[in-house]
Amino acid sequence: MPKKRNYKKEYKKFQASTRAKKRRAALNKYNRKKGTYGNGDGLDASHRGGKIVGFEKASKNRGRAEKSRKKGSKRRKTKK
Repeated sequence: MPKKRNYKKEYKKFQASTRAKKRRAALNKYNRKKGTYGNGDGLDASHRGGKIVGFEKASKNRGRAEKSRKKGSKRRKTKK
């Protein structure tokens, strides 16, 4: 029987990576620059194709199916 994946651990590891921190910082900087950071308007800096392309509802932006979440995508093996 295959070992169960620890999604919480994987998510924590990914969010702690340098790449994820830089990406998150860039999106927050864009939001602050445009005056929408923390004002409760429900909009996020839209990130499509690795680029910031304006604003859209947070629910749409965060729920978009990215390559890694699409059916049939190949995932890299994580090291233990």
